[in-house]
Amino acid sequence: MKEQAKHQINLEESVIAITGLEKSFDELDVLKGVDFTLYRGENVAVLGKSGSGKSVLIKIMVGLLRPDAGQVWVLSKEVNELKRKELDALRLRVGFLFQSSALYDSMDVYQNLSFPLVMTKKQLTKKEVDQEVYEALDAVGLTEKVNEMPADLSGGQRKRIGIARTLILKPEIILYDEPTSGLDPITSGEINNLIREVQERYNTSSVIITHDLTCSKHTGDRIAMLLDGKFIKIGSFENVFASKDEAIKSFYNYNFIQESHARIS
Repeated sequence: MKEQAKHQINLEESVIAITGLEKSFDELDVLKGVDFTLYRGENVAVLGKSGSGKSVLIKIMVGLLRPDAGQVWVLSKEVNELKRKELDALRLRVGFLFQSSALYDSMDVYQNLSFPLVMTKKQLTKKEVDQEVYEALDAVGLTEKVNEMPADLSGGQRKRIGIARTLILKPEIILYDEPTSGLDPITSGEINNLIREVQERYNTSSVIITHDLTCSKHTGDRIAMLLDGKFIKIGSFENVFASKDEAIKSFYNYNFIQESHARIS
């Protein structure tokens, strides 16, 4: 990846603004009044236990789920008020990296990347599509895999190709759902570095959903701790885990001590 100027966070411009967000499923209250802001150029890692509502939160951000209460503004659009065409247009500006990477098994890497491009930008020539595909692959360091099938890729390579497919539409916001899930420590570290490199190169704003403390420490400009349906602490990694809150301390002790061999700096 070619070197770019360091990204800048604009604290005067929010790209996601959420107030009073509530969501329940039958008798289960998942989100209980969530307030959240993501600024232009910023990465926020959302931490929480499995089932805490992290994935529900980002699905609401792109209109895949509707909240029961509260307001969700994404790129100055109130998501809950958008009509179908308006919502589709907004989603083109927001990249969503699914936990599974969601590649089409019947398509090779080139086809996986070119498919969303030709579907949304039908005016592009074959040469222009090729250029976009190779640029996206270069961004994740996998240009040599352009003709490979997903089944022939490692788990880390599939994650990278998933990121490349997200990047090809040049989103302003990227939502990462458990980007290091199922990966070994070395590959996880490579994905963490890639998330930062994408932020630097494209000046994206990102929400990284994770229960991996190493991932949150390396990718997040801020950490948002989700517990019992609300954010109980938002700040730098050091600030969040300096808290005397027993729930935060127990989350750190359970997850982070096991990562001591990773030599986190």
